[in-house]
Amino acid sequence: MPPARSFANTISVAVLVLLATNSVITAAEVRSGKQVYDVSCAGCHASGVLNAPKIGDEQDWSKRERQGFQVLLTHALKGYKNMPAKGGNPKIEDKEIEIAIKYILANSGLDRYQQTSVAKQAADKAAQQKKSVNKLTTQQTRKSSVNSFNRLMKSADEWNLPPAEDGIHDPDNGGTYMLQKPKQAFETLSWSKSGNRVDWVKALDNNEISPRYDRLDDQVKPIVMDLNIVREVKGSMPDVVYPHKQHTEWLDCSNCHPAIFIPQKGANQISMASILLGQQCGVCHGKVAFPVSECRRCHSKQKTLKAAAEGKQSN
Repeated sequence: MPPARSFANTISVAVLVLLATNSVITAAEVRSGKQVYDVSCAGCHASGVLNAPKIGDEQDWSKRERQGFQVLLTHALKGYKNMPAKGGNPKIEDKEIEIAIKYILANSGLDRYQQTSVAKQAADKAAQQKKSVNKLTTQQTRKSSVNSFNRLMKSADEWNLPPAEDGIHDPDNGGTYMLQKPKQAFETLSWSKSGNRVDWVKALDNNEISPRYDRLDDQVKPIVMDLNIVREVKGSMPDVVYPHKQHTEWLDCSNCHPAIFIPQKGANQISMASILLGQQCGVCHGKVAFPVSECRRCHSKQKTLKAAAEGKQSN
């Protein structure tokens, strides 16, 4: 009986076979999933060498596919565990890798990855191109909007987009596709007509959420300051009320002081112009807190008749 081959030697032989097999892939044109699989993937995925999931194993591939197709694609493009990037052949096109994965999934019991007819593929491509043009036009229109900076003032079709499409998370990171979608996460929380459609203060008051005050120690309790600061404004608009309680229930004082607001009376010249530029209150509001379009949520203290009259005269 020949001596047992070491694990390191097994990997070396497998990689050499894979590289030798892939050496013929030099064509620039995009090939079919079967063509790419036969030349680049079958060396491991047909036999299951080095614990590679075998084509046709529906249970194994279904489990992996539940992570998200983008995760599978990222692993194949960049390499994962014993699998080298692009099967060891950097010349292979990214699109061919994507097609090959869909071929494997389609031949492992995941019927939704079955290739469509040539006619339907052409129609889908045309529809996608039209959609891309419309999306670009819409984006250009929004960029010219005075409130385009304000993420929470987007149109209804852009509320609570999936993480990979929200412009915040990295779509090239496979972990992004494992995050819960906002619409699913928010559906049981108190509703609001603005922002991301969640009334976070009410959700906190109703114990629908339990913010973690300290990143490392979940036993640390917040230091809540129940103090309202009233800021008088000119004109007939109600005065601004800043409630410390709602902020300190899940934020530390250092989140705002002294970098954003100097904790001293008269030291902060707050204006709507600076807020609209993403400064002062605008550091959070419009990005992760309700947008500045909700005027009455801040301008909530009605003036006395005398103060209102004086305000009108000053204008």
